[in-house]
Amino acid sequence: MQNRLTRKPIEIKIATVVAVAIILHETAIPILEAALKEMTAGTPDFFDDEFAIIDVDSILGEKLDWVALIALFKSFGLHAVAVRNALEENHVTIRAHGLSIDVTSKVRSEPEMPPSTESVPAKPIAVISAPAPQLQITNVPAMVIDTPVRAGQRIYARGADLIITASVNNGAEVIADGSIHIYAPLRGRALAGASGNVNARIYALTMEAELVSIAGIYRTFENGFPVLPAQHPVQIKLIGDSIEVSSMKSAA
Repeated sequence: MQNRLTRKPIEIKIATVVAVAIILHETAIPILEAALKEMTAGTPDFFDDEFAIIDVDSILGEKLDWVALIALFKSFGLHAVAVRNALEENHVTIRAHGLSIDVTSKVRSEPEMPPSTESVPAKPIAVISAPAPQLQITNVPAMVIDTPVRAGQRIYARGADLIITASVNNGAEVIADGSIHIYAPLRGRALAGASGNVNARIYALTMEAELVSIAGIYRTFENGFPVLPAQHPVQIKLIGDSIEVSSMKSAA
């Protein structure tokens, strides 16, 4: 009885939540569906119940079928929770569909076309993994993981580099605001520079990744991996708006 009396009915704590950003360049549902099918290459669990933020910056002023859009994303394992860069006049409609407004984004009162500050492929839809809006933390030591990262696990080194001394298995996801160092095979997903650091890099002893990303620019390997010298560690970095995968020996 004493335990029940002292126990709080509910507790609210700060939690790190990682979401993917869905950047829309088209509004037509059939076009978006075709783009998602091409992106996932028929893999049913490509997106495994990911939280998603819908970015409408590129389609401001265009009408969206929110019911169909949310259902489409859900069918691909993406659970839309918020909208980024929406016009203020559309906030009521967006909230009526159960979505939140990304309050850290710039609110516009009328459509405008600002100069682009990042390289985004001119595709109907782009999906990037990124941490949900949060405080920036600096001077944080690297996070070190000494055990294998297994399928279904997600590790996020907020404001820090991530060092892993064991394998990252298929279906696992490792994320860092800084660089990622993997002293073992990389078979899952690795996303460095998650808060926008274009100078972040990924290093792996063996490259067998499902997906790699730096500062939101991603690359998958459905068509095979680059031909690299055997038995040499791999370096992954951002060159312009493209991901480059190279041998550490050739990069020296």
